Formats: sequence, C-alpha cells, structure tokens
Amino acid sequence: MLVTVISAVCNSEKTIARTIESVLNQTYDNIEYIIVDGASTDRTLDIARSYQEAFGRLEGKTLTIVSEPDQGMYDALNKGARMAHGELVGQINSDDWYEPDAVRTMVELYEKERYAAAWGSVRMCGKNTWIKHAKIGKLWTTTGWCHPGMFSTRDTLMAFPYPIETMYGDFDFITAVRQAGKKIVTVDKVVSNFSFGRSGMSTRKSLKDVKSRVDTTYSIYKKYGMSKLYYWQRWAYEIIKYLVLRPFGQRR
Repeated sequence: MLVTVISAVCNSEKTIARTIESVLNQTYDNIEYIIVDGASTDRTLDIARSYQEAFGRLEGKTLTIVSEPDQGMYDALNKGARMAHGELVGQINSDDWYEPDAVRTMVELYEKERYAAAWGSVRMCGKNTWIKHAKIGKLWTTTGWCHPGMFSTRDTLMAFPYPIETMYGDFDFITAVRQAGKKIVTVDKVVSNFSFGRSGMSTRKSLKDVKSRVDTTYSIYKKYGMSKLYYWQRWAYEIIKYLVLRPFGQRR
C-alpha cells in the first residue's frame, strides 16, 4: 500500500534536513513524500532538493517538492492532500520528525482497524521532554492527541479539508471527523517527535492570550454542536498550561 507523507515548510533551513531524513529512513518502503514549501526565502529549498538523489536511489520512495506562496500551514497541507496518491496520508512538519518505524506502525494499525484517522504517541521535545500518550478519553480534548502523530485516509482529508483561519485547523479537522461518526483509533507507541520550543500563538504567556486560545478552541466545539461545558474545560486546561507548563515552552 502506498503511503503519502506531507511536510508543510517555510523558511525551515535549520530543521528541514532532520525531518526529511526521518522520512527517507523509514522502515516502510512504499512512500510518496511531498514537500509543500510556502515560497521560502532562506536555504530551505536548496536543502530539500539536495535529497532528491537519495530518494531516487531508493526503490519505492519518491520525493516531490512544490514551492509557491500559500495561506499558511493548513493551506499547504490541503494542497499536499490534493496531490497525494497514497491511500493513507501522514503529515510531519518541518521542525518535527518521525521515529524510524512510524509509517509501518500506522500502516499495520490501518490494516487491522481500517480507520478514517488515527494517531500514535508523541515525544514532546524542548527544555524538558516527555511523552504525550495517544488516547481518546471520555472528554473530547487535545490532551491525548497531537497532529504530528496523526495519519488519516486521503478520502478523509478530501471530505474534511483543514480550515485555514486559525492555528487550530488540525483540531477542527479531527473534531469534524469525530462528529461525522468516522472511525478514529489510537496506538500508545511513540511515532513522532514534536519540537515545542518555537514562539507562536500557543506559547504566549499572558492571560489575554489564554483567553484567546479558549475562545478559539471553544468555537470549534460550538461549531459542531458540542456541550457548552467544554468552554469551562478549555479554561481549566489553558490555566493549567499557563501555571504549570509555560516554563517548558509547550506549544499545545
């Protein structure tokens, strides 16, 4: 079975090589790798293109690179999904990287479960490192989920394209899949590594930023007709991040 892996990148010269090598060195052989670049102005494209020969020497692995202006990460991932030929699609961004058996793990899970979407555990890497264990709890939250550990079918990505308005387009996507009654499963095995040291919306530390994240994430619950109690759940979660996790620079 062909698997497509997509990386949305832009000005990622410091980290893109590690991401590419993590796909190149997968133990699963039938991989189509698509890098969607948002018109980088640094050496990102040069570095990515330097791996085309290495992919060309490997039977069963291909590398395609496109570069043009886009409307951000989720726009790029939607574009990559439309280009994909694989039945199963994984997405790993340019400062994150896969474990060597990530694709094989998710393919074996798919062959067993025939899921619409699934995710594995993720190693959160920064000043401190811990494992975010994959799980689906009684409450539908982000606590057991992380985008770089997720795979889904191409059909699912086509049916539920990422909204591009906020940085929570990935959570909007997986919530839409869940609310549509599609099959979602997890595997508690580390499949990817997530760099949470970057600056960005979810690393900002003021209470104003906390409220903004609560409002944004709760709007997703509201969009899909979920309980109003999730508003208070999001406040509790974001306050815990604000008080406890912010010294570690956690993104999500």
